[in-house]
Amino acid sequence: MVKDFPLLPLEKIAREAGAERVSHSALIVLKEVLLEMSEELAREAVKLSEHAKRVTVKREDIILAAKR
Repeated sequence: MVKDFPLLPLEKIAREAGAERVSHSALIVLKEVLLEMSEELAREAVKLSEHAKRVTVKREDIILAAKR
């Protein structure tokens, strides 16, 4: 898992979503959840590319995986 993922972009996302303040612990949990969700999305996209008999994950694999 990516441990050095920066928290500042996540704080910006939370603020753009309407948060006035975001605790450090909330950003840590947000990072963990987003990375977990991203990993699952990537796994699904890999399965889709393999099903299409490709070794390259393409944009459409990610889009389709996100819709599932």
